[in-house]
Amino acid sequence: MRKLFTALIGLSLIWGTSFLFIKVLLTSMGPISIVFGRCLFGTIMLFAIIIVQKKKIILKKLPWFKLSLIAMTNNVLPWLLICSSETKLTSSMASIINATTPIWTLIIGFIFFSSSLRKSQWIGIFVGFIGIFILSDVKLGDLYSGNLTGILLMTGATLCYGLASHLTKKHLTELSVLETSFFTLLISTIISFIIVWSMNPRFISSFITTETVGPFIGLGALGSGIAYLLFYYLVKKGSPEFASLVTYLVPISAVFWGAMLLKENIHLSMIIGLAVIFIGVYIASIKPKEKSNVTHAA
Repeated sequence: MRKLFTALIGLSLIWGTSFLFIKVLLTSMGPISIVFGRCLFGTIMLFAIIIVQKKKIILKKLPWFKLSLIAMTNNVLPWLLICSSETKLTSSMASIINATTPIWTLIIGFIFFSSSLRKSQWIGIFVGFIGIFILSDVKLGDLYSGNLTGILLMTGATLCYGLASHLTKKHLTELSVLETSFFTLLISTIISFIIVWSMNPRFISSFITTETVGPFIGLGALGSGIAYLLFYYLVKKGSPEFASLVTYLVPISAVFWGAMLLKENIHLSMIIGLAVIFIGVYIASIKPKEKSNVTHAA
């Protein structure tokens, strides 16, 4: 468990800066271009690791359809939704909404993967949704505001993450962590490139600049390459629910960096909503004590 918790904390520190890097990159390019750059730099990082380790991979035996499915649900689609949401929200708000991922992971597991939910998990889900409501601070006159749109986009990303966690656990257990991370990112790079190129064939000439290379290294090489090695390790050696607990820690560092570097305002509703979401996630993660089968002699 020590290795699992070390990986969990390391992953939360890396992903805490991802929302910051996305916000910086949005000043010079669109969401889908950021997705492509993130996938590209992550793929390059993992390819370098494969070369150094001299790892042999038999391409014919890889489950390409399953890898493509998880590439879409864990990379391309959620990252596009996150980038789009940050055109409406602060990086701090986006990271806080991301903290609801464990709740959606439980719900998706119950609906689609025959997972049973304990009473404490249902209570945690209910409390978590109260936190989302407080966090959104939605008023009747703001139903069509950009803030609500951003919240819905970010919530869509958390749904994708919850689904991808279960799909990974169910379909990719035969692959190593490095293989899963590299090939899902490689497929994501190809998919996002095709989308960007179809929208603007000349985008490559102005894609990498002195202003974007640093954030892309942080977002892609670290936030996608190294981070995904840690994420898939948590899913396979722990569980989808345990891996999703990283979102319990990410908002703390994300809110700090957003306030310090981007001068983002931290509202009371954000703090209260985050606290309530954390309480809900904590309640949902409580496991019942096993009854002792030991009998004592009279």
